[in-house]
Amino acid sequence: MATTRNWFKDVFLFGVILSGLAAVTAYLLAVDRVVTPESFHTTPLTKIRAASAKLDQAINTSIADAQLQSTNRADSSQIFRRLALSLTGSLPSVEELREIEKIAADEQVHWYVSHLLEDKRTSDYLAERFTRVFVGVEQGPFLIYRRRRFRTWLSDQFRANMPYDRICKTMLTSNGIWTDKPQVNFYTYNIIPDVDDETKPDPIRLAARTSRAFLGMRIDCLQCHDDFLGTMNLGSADDPVEGTQRHFHALASFFSQVKNSVTGIYDDLDADTYQYKLLDDDEESVIEAQVPFSEAFDQASKNNLRVRLANWVTHDENLPFARSVVNRVWAIMFGRGFIQPVDNIPLEGPFPVALEQLAHDFMTNGYDLHRLIRVIAYSEAFQRSSTADFEILSAHNSHFAVFPILRLRPEQVAGSIIQSTSLTTIDATSHIISQLTKFGQETDFVDRFGDLGEDEFNEKSETITQRLLLMNGKMVRERLKSQLNSVTRIADLSPNMETAVETIYLATLSRKPTTEESEFFVSQLTDVSSGQRKRKVVDIYWSLINSVEFVWNH
Repeated sequence: MATTRNWFKDVFLFGVILSGLAAVTAYLLAVDRVVTPESFHTTPLTKIRAASAKLDQAINTSIADAQLQSTNRADSSQIFRRLALSLTGSLPSVEELREIEKIAADEQVHWYVSHLLEDKRTSDYLAERFTRVFVGVEQGPFLIYRRRRFRTWLSDQFRANMPYDRICKTMLTSNGIWTDKPQVNFYTYNIIPDVDDETKPDPIRLAARTSRAFLGMRIDCLQCHDDFLGTMNLGSADDPVEGTQRHFHALASFFSQVKNSVTGIYDDLDADTYQYKLLDDDEESVIEAQVPFSEAFDQASKNNLRVRLANWVTHDENLPFARSVVNRVWAIMFGRGFIQPVDNIPLEGPFPVALEQLAHDFMTNGYDLHRLIRVIAYSEAFQRSSTADFEILSAHNSHFAVFPILRLRPEQVAGSIIQSTSLTTIDATSHIISQLTKFGQETDFVDRFGDLGEDEFNEKSETITQRLLLMNGKMVRERLKSQLNSVTRIADLSPNMETAVETIYLATLSRKPTTEESEFFVSQLTDVSSGQRKRKVVDIYWSLINSVEFVWNH
């Protein structure tokens, strides 16, 4: 009887092992867990492709006028990597790449863009990028400010593809308490503790944030004095208007009615008028609300100042509003904007023709962010190679004759390390432990690596501390050696060493190894003990994560 029971145990154990092997092998070779995106079949592409072609014509004309060469199309694996990094902040997973292989070559980019736009990772990642625009990275006043609630609300808007102008108008005009109406955290963030009046957001801070976030302009330099250097023109190239201190405070005056109470943000229509002591005045004077430019778009008859301001900001002819978001989305996808810094776009121009075309297309198509992303993603400019058989100069990058090579931002490095050590996609459908682990590790890594804050698109060189964090950091060590991740199991459960090496390359560099790379690493994993093979797999992972190819966007 005992012998029979032992036989059943052996059979059961053998069955479990075979099941485990089959499951992991399925992830290594082919994955069916990824659901076909609905918009892959429903999105009408004719007009979007036409907009992409028009964009390319403008960029190619600019390249030709500058007498520059441009690069050819990048390898598809590089394009998938760019898309994942720019829209989710991490690499594509092995299961996504295996699924893409099943799609016809000429439809793969469209399929993957559709997949990402329906993925909560994308709306969450974009929400964090725009949260930094609207309320910065600081925690704000205690109790009355909820940054996470604001970011979640923004993510929900992006995932539902709410028109961008409606999102901004809602943010500028909403009333209510910061927990129930998360969008009003735009106001509660700007309440300064320990000041004379804690019941109202600071109009000056709100004016500065409004000009940068919604208009892509830094007119906050006018807060303390007029523009003496001729750097702030609030007119046009043909009819210049020198920026003055009054321009800035007239914008701040739009927020003079905003108050906060136990019931949240509201408008006190009987509030005192906005007063400020200008630089050369002896005393404070009343400064009426007035938009800093394009007064023809201002519906001055509106009694509610915030509604009046929101209508002007999102007016369907107010191009600075459209330019601002187009320039920022371009920067999110390319690593740099048409104009740098992304929130310092001159009102009078001149502007790249491609930026103007995208801004007009964005406005005339209902401020559709998903469409804007598709137009950019399907363009030749986005799909160009980063390498060339000619010398690449700074002019090539500024004209987007090549895809600009830039270092990954801190959150992209962290997200890529975490995703590379999991064969399956770490997303909203993952086990809660995986999601919590990712959140904790990513937050800690970014803090140590150095968060770039609101100026995340400013190029900065790598520091010694950052390099050491990649080589010997806690997160890298834990991800590579954890039994819950894929790394140490690839060696034992791959059907052969060629598949093991291919999977490691897909997981870390989003491409298959070259013949030389495969032969070299396969030789390192062959004819060694199981323990040695696991250690060598960890070493290969570590080497690729610390390679130049891993930490640059190429």
